[in-house]
Amino acid sequence: MRAPALYSAAGSLLLTTLAAAPADSAPAVPGAAEVRGTAVAAARARAAGIDFGACPKGEDLPGSVQCGTVSVPLDYARPDGKRIELTVSRTRATHKDPHNSKRRVSRQGALVYNPGGPGASGLYFPLIGALPEWKRLAAAYDLVGYAPRGVGRSAPLSCEDPKRFYKAPSPAPTHPSESYKRERIAQAKAYARGCAQRAGGALRHYTSLNNARDLDVLRAALGEERLTFMGASYGTYFGALYATLFPSHVRRMVFDSAVNPDPDQIWYRNNLGQSAAFEGRWADLREWIAQHDDVYGLGDTAQEVLRSYEKAAARLAVEPAGGKVGPGQLQGAFLTAGYYDDYWPHRAQALSAYLKGDPKPLIQQAGPHPEAAAEAENAHAVYTAVECNDAPWPTEWRVWDRDNTRLARVAPFETWDNVWMNLPCAYWPAPRQQPLDVRTGPGELPPTMILAGERDAATPYDGALELHRRLSGSVLVTERDSGTHGIVGGPNPCVNGHVDAYLLEGRLPVRRAACAPRPEPRPGPAADSRKTPTARAAAAR
Repeated sequence: MRAPALYSAAGSLLLTTLAAAPADSAPAVPGAAEVRGTAVAAARARAAGIDFGACPKGEDLPGSVQCGTVSVPLDYARPDGKRIELTVSRTRATHKDPHNSKRRVSRQGALVYNPGGPGASGLYFPLIGALPEWKRLAAAYDLVGYAPRGVGRSAPLSCEDPKRFYKAPSPAPTHPSESYKRERIAQAKAYARGCAQRAGGALRHYTSLNNARDLDVLRAALGEERLTFMGASYGTYFGALYATLFPSHVRRMVFDSAVNPDPDQIWYRNNLGQSAAFEGRWADLREWIAQHDDVYGLGDTAQEVLRSYEKAAARLAVEPAGGKVGPGQLQGAFLTAGYYDDYWPHRAQALSAYLKGDPKPLIQQAGPHPEAAAEAENAHAVYTAVECNDAPWPTEWRVWDRDNTRLARVAPFETWDNVWMNLPCAYWPAPRQQPLDVRTGPGELPPTMILAGERDAATPYDGALELHRRLSGSVLVTERDSGTHGIVGGPNPCVNGHVDAYLLEGRLPVRRAACAPRPEPRPGPAADSRKTPTARAAAAR
């Protein structure tokens, strides 16, 4: 599910009927061969361990971070067949209490993190331990990140030449013409073919179920009897699959900004839900800009701000800024701002400057970065392969066209952009799986913690509610009236306090707890950066 969504009148449109699943769909329940294969791979990994040492130079990680690899089967039904290497990063527990320098903190094991995607790398996660909000956890845990299969150095997947990945400037029609739709259909078909040609028979093995199995092999390689895991966004989905497949292997799990795991929502309906929900988040952003009209001069109502945005888009369609920022790049920049409200001042300032005759801030923020093309193409390829492989998708364009034409009438901001991103799944050459029914019964799984922003655009709040219903004994912590995606380690001490109490002491709040909203961003110039480990995931989306 695309890691960029509030409820609107479009909600009733999301229950449209999916086209029939292809005849070659795989079984809904993992077979005995995969179960055995995972056990074999985990036993091997436990015996081999991970030989941690210096990180590859290309990763640009400091000496304080160690790296190594773990071997996993490409196909868990054939554990003695081809294997691939996953790159793993780690910092050791510091044992230092940030509030009492004389107190030595006992190590509790490894805390494994996934930032989402699909397609995002967690290799940079261990660096988070240097931030004040994470120092208590860094004292007690080895912080472990990794690049999932297909990502970065972990058997990298590619679907097209990275030099062709950035197509800029580009349009962003909210109501595309029939000729434009035909053009995008042709591109989607070509992209799906490219994935098959470049990956060959391996393509079918990039799935969420295999990501969950890989996680169990990593657990064993780290020498952990039970897993302590934190997943954000998409990481919550295969984390939930892990909890369903391996409940006795779980120690503690934090699900930050949860994907709706209902099999009927994976993935087509979840993406419709994002598009509908994102309209509300776009409105939140415009209302905030309007409240600070004295700073930005873009209008003192959300509607006036929209007119300023549309004015800029129309101007960029005629003359792209710097020759490379068109309406598509403008939309992409503001879509990213829907993930994280600490981007809001930066985006508003760039739009204001552009309309006043200075395009440089907009070019800097919205323009493509060729030096990052290979990483972005890889992330997009993994995203596409995992989501297309995971579940049935409509295979007839008329279904996509019908559902999204209706939706765009009430939620125009992201709808068609989301279609074009996911449309290769309509023409996908590899077999589709049936999603696993995420569910645990009383006593099967240790208590877990789910975190959610009430107005999260990327993973709408109903996903957290659904995961909470499905994982017996789970606790839901809600950040009220907030929409930032990924709330662990942010500026809300209430959220961070619950997470620390759970991971450090095993202490949980009541079945549902609420935290007051985080402070709104302050207007004015702002650095376009994030302090949470989901930053690179957002950039890849």
